Amino acid sequence: MKRGSDSHFPQRAPLAASGLPRRREEARAKCESDPRFGGASDASSEGDVNLSPQRQAWQAAHVGLQSRALLDRDAEAFLHQSLSTPCLEALVAAEGIWLTDAQGRRYADFHGNNVHQVGYRHPRVVAAVREALDTLPFSPRRFTNRYAVDLAERLRALAPDPLGKVLFAPGGTLAIGMALKLARVATGRHKTISLWDSFHGASLDAISVGGEAVFRKGIGPLLPGTEHAPPPDPRACAFGCGGRCSLRCADYVAYVLDKEEDVAAVIVETVRCTDVQVPPRDYYRILREACDRHGTLLVLDEVPIALGRTGRMFAFQHYDVVPDVVVLGKGLGGAVYPMAAVIARRDLDVAADRALGHYTHEKSSVGCAAALATLDVVADEALCERSARLGVRALARLEALKARHALVGDVRGLGLLLGVELTRADGTPAREEAERVMYECLSRGLSFKVGQGNVLTLSPPLVIAEPDLDAALDVLDAALGVVVGAAVP
Repeated sequence: MKRGSDSHFPQRAPLAASGLPRRREEARAKCESDPRFGGASDASSEGDVNLSPQRQAWQAAHVGLQSRALLDRDAEAFLHQSLSTPCLEALVAAEGIWLTDAQGRRYADFHGNNVHQVGYRHPRVVAAVREALDTLPFSPRRFTNRYAVDLAERLRALAPDPLGKVLFAPGGTLAIGMALKLARVATGRHKTISLWDSFHGASLDAISVGGEAVFRKGIGPLLPGTEHAPPPDPRACAFGCGGRCSLRCADYVAYVLDKEEDVAAVIVETVRCTDVQVPPRDYYRILREACDRHGTLLVLDEVPIALGRTGRMFAFQHYDVVPDVVVLGKGLGGAVYPMAAVIARRDLDVAADRALGHYTHEKSSVGCAAALATLDVVADEALCERSARLGVRALARLEALKARHALVGDVRGLGLLLGVELTRADGTPAREEAERVMYECLSRGLSFKVGQGNVLTLSPPLVIAEPDLDAALDVLDAALGVVVGAAVP
């Protein structure tokens, strides 16, 4: 895999712009006139807005004719949706931490939809997938296979007691749906409590427990009984905690449980990935105790952040609690195959007469082979420990960056899940500036996600070499300097 020796970030001269097709010009014009894409828009809560004027300007300066042809075909063939089609660029390769576009421009991928804990094209993952393809490319649902059983046993061994029963799914959203169904069957209840601003997937059941308006708004009736509570977000606290979490948000969840009395599950992202909200240590103690009082299941969504992202195999291990159900996904498939898993308490094996999942690729031999190889890489290359160590190093760099740039209101992180929150002098979210920083970084060969409109979310592969990590943070520093115009001495 490509590491240290390829640590430079190549810069290319802007390519000559050509006229955009009429349909994309019309989309851009609609975007510019739509209030959802300006100011305090919720459209960018889950990622960068794919029809913004800044995106159009970046494409005009950087996208070449070869990419334009493929982008135009993509826009013609796919249903358009926010955060996706129309797309930014066309890719031709991925390896290690790097993406390569059709112009030959490389990007260090600090986004990767959080599938790339072991990097792209890791040779052990690729070899495992090839072996499965050569021997058992598909396993019909009525059968089992050694890859699936080995993976279930491996996850059971990794998870602390009393977790010990597993189901697989082709994606994290589906696994969330399975966890919701299990909670209903196990408790005989249907109500849930989840958090505003949370993301649990884009299906109808997942957006019902999710808390982002970009997915929920205007879509019609959602699941009944999906109560919501304020998240642990000290800089935008619904209880006025003044920037330091007072745990009143956790007490409020306990209060709702006391009042409702018949809630099936509390569903929470252990660490909110979109803007890296790391709850205080006692947050989950309060939730765990409240759930235990009421016979409510605590379901933790770790789809994007398990498998070492936060410096531990599971993020909940930072809090000395064990959930009743934990949901994994994304990186479980080794950046090759869509794989997710539900790991539940052993005594929750109570739905033998129901179909909690029943998905065609539920016990995919290829997907399970990829996941087994991924877990081998995480263990053998000590990626949890590496993530914790490099995360401390990166956070120290970000603290220094905050001291130099007035636009940086906060930096936070856990392992190699890092967030840089941009705010203006008056304390308001710097949404436009965050987008400008992102495109400036893309021009310099660094890709990352903007969450909640103004948080630069950095999630590099855990195999990243230290020189590449330093180079990426240098790019971010330079881009902030360009956008701010001047650094604070």
